[in-house]
Amino acid sequence: MRNSNIVLLGNPNVGKTSLFNRLTKLNQKVGNYPGITVEKREGTLKANNKTYQIIDLPGTYTLFPNSLDEEIVFKVLSQKENKLSPDLTVVVAEPATIKRGIILYQQARELGLPAIFVLNMMDEIDSKGMNIDFPKLEAYLKTKIYKTNARTGKGLQDLIQSLDEKPGFYTGGFQVPQEFKAPMEEAKKLFPLATEYLTWQYLAQDNVSYLDQPTQKKIAQIQAKYSLNPQEMQKMESVIRHDQITADLEGILNKAENKTLDSTSKIDSILLHPVLGYIIFFGLLFLIFQAIFTWSGPLMDWIDGTFGSLTEYLAGVLPEGPLSSLFIDGIVAGIGGIVIFVPQIVILFLFLSLMEESGYMSRVVFLMDRWLRPFGLNGKSVIPLMSGAACAIPAVMSARNIENPKERLLTMLVTPFMTCSARLPIYIVIIGLIIPETTFLGFNVQGITLFIMYLLGIVGALGSAWILNKVIKSVRSSFLIFELPTYKMPDWKNVLTNVWDKASGFLFEAGKIILMISIVLWVLGSFGPNRNFYDAEQIVTENNPNMAEDDLAREVASYQLEHSFLGYIGMGIEPIVRPLGYDWKMGIGLISSFAAREVFVGTMAVVYSLDDDVDIEDEGQKATLLSRMRAEINANTGKPAYNFASGISLLLFYAFAMQCMATIGVVRKETGSWKWTLIQTLFMTGLAYVAALIAYQILK
Repeated sequence: MRNSNIVLLGNPNVGKTSLFNRLTKLNQKVGNYPGITVEKREGTLKANNKTYQIIDLPGTYTLFPNSLDEEIVFKVLSQKENKLSPDLTVVVAEPATIKRGIILYQQARELGLPAIFVLNMMDEIDSKGMNIDFPKLEAYLKTKIYKTNARTGKGLQDLIQSLDEKPGFYTGGFQVPQEFKAPMEEAKKLFPLATEYLTWQYLAQDNVSYLDQPTQKKIAQIQAKYSLNPQEMQKMESVIRHDQITADLEGILNKAENKTLDSTSKIDSILLHPVLGYIIFFGLLFLIFQAIFTWSGPLMDWIDGTFGSLTEYLAGVLPEGPLSSLFIDGIVAGIGGIVIFVPQIVILFLFLSLMEESGYMSRVVFLMDRWLRPFGLNGKSVIPLMSGAACAIPAVMSARNIENPKERLLTMLVTPFMTCSARLPIYIVIIGLIIPETTFLGFNVQGITLFIMYLLGIVGALGSAWILNKVIKSVRSSFLIFELPTYKMPDWKNVLTNVWDKASGFLFEAGKIILMISIVLWVLGSFGPNRNFYDAEQIVTENNPNMAEDDLAREVASYQLEHSFLGYIGMGIEPIVRPLGYDWKMGIGLISSFAAREVFVGTMAVVYSLDDDVDIEDEGQKATLLSRMRAEINANTGKPAYNFASGISLLLFYAFAMQCMATIGVVRKETGSWKWTLIQTLFMTGLAYVAALIAYQILK
């Protein structure tokens, strides 16, 4: 017996995700719908002596799909063969936009779906100036209205008890206009078992993806025969429903003074001010990067020291041999190279989640629209660009909701320039090595440098968009139309859940890659192709007969690493990276980071663990990752490997280089074109190399 499918349907910003989190109690998973890049959130709820599968559908204003998100909503609700087809649809609304929620409820019921109506955010009825006659509204909707507050959990038990409810027969208020009766009669013959409204939906859409080709062709013939315009039919339905609901709910819904909207307007007068709005936004970003360094510093030092102590302890208690070396120098060192950056990742996602939950992120979209237009983008491009601060892969995917084809393509091509969380570990460690921990005008200089790196990503994205905008031709113009939600206090459960999902996803997904690459690097660094590797001690001793024992051990380790498989690979690519100020070890880091950017630091941790030729100034100091990197000497220049010139060169390379193989794959999938994917990859890599080369040659 399969679990009952309960789908949550609602407009954006109605607290649907908060309700989902409450119902599933974090027994949830995030993935993609099969074959499609739209995020799918589903979880389980055990109640009423059974298990329910809860599916959180993407937020939508209508069941007519104009984006991939909305197409998924329609497909789940209307395709009976879909494995996610609901046993019950929970339509979630909130007081200020209850009419739109009612329209969704009517559409769902008229599709033939069992559905109930939930009015969430009940605590905001008074502040939003609402007066609702619930008995009359329940009679109008022909269902009980479940009143909830997802923030506090109020009303949740009543809702859970209703999940086995089987709503009765429903006759909707939408009547097909007389001029469409004839085509509807013909279409009904194609779908004899469908409801009249579902048949209307088929006629009022350009294409229904799950219908077979012969059926789609017959629908197209009916549309052509009667000169039907799907967009006009959708517009007509919206007008009819809105006018009907407005008339029907007269005396049921009454609005007094809306205190929340009034306060929102006052806040917006500042945050959307043509001058102050931008100052506040960039000031907020500046403070975020200050916090990333200032707040996380002590915890980062503790993690670094802990892993240093752990490796020393393991080296002392485990027997010498290849397995111990693999575990200590490969696995532990590699994982330590990523765990150290979890505090910064948490802080970044905490601020981004607060911006989203409070309603401020929508203001950012509005603010940036006028500035993005000259670059061929629009305000909606801000969502993928801002999401790029987390990961380019879902950010590129989210561009699918941009309706204009040219703007969508431009956004997907330039989003990888944005500084993702995988770059953050590299920036943190390189900045920590080359920028002194001092203050300027009371601000942390390292935090200022990090802020500049993020700005460089923005400059790279906009500059590339400006160039591409001149090349790619537009088929039609577009306009930014969306709703600015009222400001609200963040739901901390949502914030913490989001931070956990993103940070743990970063840690565990990166951890898998790092573990694999660390093992490969250890193998390549622990074995060699010829006698130079295996007879390293004999060769070094013959060449340096009077060398002290400690110095001899370090020299043997260094010689052995240079003549390992890893060393030969590094030496092979060194001529390419030497002009940038890198040695062969750093070159290995660049190559390995093509799998994932954050692997660079983990790679360095493994390489420097294999090479004991590190002179720690203070003999009592633990040989932590940062101390090893700080003490590393570039054999080509005789200078510290991570000096100001090479450090700036590295920062610029990673600021502009294509992010990783997974990003290339998703760009190919989303654009459907190898041409644009290769142009993007070659352009970004070339720009990164040239910028790093110029910086090093000037600064050295």
